[in-house]
Amino acid sequence: MFYPDREAAGRALGGALVHLRAADPVVLALPRGGVPVAVAVREVIGGDLDVLLVRKLGVPWHPELAMGAIGEDDVRVLNDDVMWQTGVTAEQLADIEAVERAELERRRRVLRTDPPLALKDRTVVIVDDGMATGATMAAGCEIARLHEPRRVVAAVPVSSVEALHRIRSIADEVVCPLVPRSLGGVGGAYRDFHQLTDQEVVELLHPTASRDADQ
Repeated sequence: MFYPDREAAGRALGGALVHLRAADPVVLALPRGGVPVAVAVREVIGGDLDVLLVRKLGVPWHPELAMGAIGEDDVRVLNDDVMWQTGVTAEQLADIEAVERAELERRRRVLRTDPPLALKDRTVVIVDDGMATGATMAAGCEIARLHEPRRVVAAVPVSSVEALHRIRSIADEVVCPLVPRSLGGVGGAYRDFHQLTDQEVVELLHPTASRDADQ
């Protein structure tokens, strides 16, 4: 099974989340790839839309392999198994984290035009375009928990078996329509998996403001 693109994946994921429509959820996108998925999910189930800023901490010589993740509110999650298997040193971890914290702050300035939505006592649906290790989703769940939501739902169109197992111990509910036996990478589940630009993300999150700026 392949998704044509992230928007189509979001529509499919939204169909698996219709039971949450009555909860008036807050749909939180993990930028950048999770934004078009979350926008499509929100079109199906309604509610409010916002971003939840996280950054993967990639192994220095294999950046796509997450040794952990950081996020807003100074949250940090580490993949101890990956750290042990790859032999990443504390100094290497610190160097990567410094770079990613700078990028996290840059994205906050670019993507956050308003204060974050209040999550207290809300049903929160955290959306990404997929999970390989689950590190960024784990960080997202930890951030959301700090704001005392009623319920935390992790939702992705595709996931590895290992990541799904990890996030089930963190979130109240995990929704994922596609779980292949072997996931070489999230991009393998998509025909179009291009790297989104900041401008694409801003236009998806704030379409009215983007149209006004063009006039």
